[in-house]
Amino acid sequence: MEQTHTSQNGSTATPGAQRRVLVVEDDPTIVDAIAARLRAEGFLVQTAQDGPAAVDTAEAWQPDLLILDIMLPGFDGLEVCRRVQAQRPVPVMMLTARDDETDMLVGLGVGADDYMTKPFSMRELAARVHVLLRRVERAALAAATPRSGILRLGELEIDHAQRRVRVRSEDVHLTPTEFDLLVCLANTPRAVLSREQLLAEVWDWADASGTRTVDSHIKALRRKIGAERIRTVHGVGYALETPTP
Repeated sequence: MEQTHTSQNGSTATPGAQRRVLVVEDDPTIVDAIAARLRAEGFLVQTAQDGPAAVDTAEAWQPDLLILDIMLPGFDGLEVCRRVQAQRPVPVMMLTARDDETDMLVGLGVGADDYMTKPFSMRELAARVHVLLRRVERAALAAATPRSGILRLGELEIDHAQRRVRVRSEDVHLTPTEFDLLVCLANTPRAVLSREQLLAEVWDWADASGTRTVDSHIKALRRKIGAERIRTVHGVGYALETPTP
């Protein structure tokens, strides 16, 4: 069954004011806690408790961000993500009850931007919601004020203006987070960036507890552009490999 709630303080002048978040979770205790925290941050919130209700609500309400549990009645969160992203691009935060890297990678592969493993703190969840929305705003600003030219690193091309990536002249679909991560690495090719640096620059998140998020996005990115293009420096971080001049 779908539960629908709208914030009573939508006019409050907070960072989340007037931004819409759809929370999809079948555990009433968790969904109520998330909704309460986000309303306190100034967001407008609606909720759904199964896959079909989530897709219908997303289509009708047009949320700015989706918080999505993987395990749902009807059909799972991965299918919800696929269907919602087919309607319109929207940032997605996946929730999983298992610290299972396969779930994380599949979620990223169908269009999720970030994930959190239960149990999690409401403070961290709220912070990550703000980060995802800021990233969307930065992407829109970058598109409106594009950098000139295309960055070419061997067979890899990064088009900042159109936020497109090509490998061997073939388009590669990246999520907004994957694109930002690739650009961050490409800004200093062959230089090693620590997980903490990447977390701070791409996610605006300074807590080292989130470095697993970096690792999972790197793995997803490797699957799309080629594993050989991103070098792991064990105990340190990652570097984007480029052809030797």
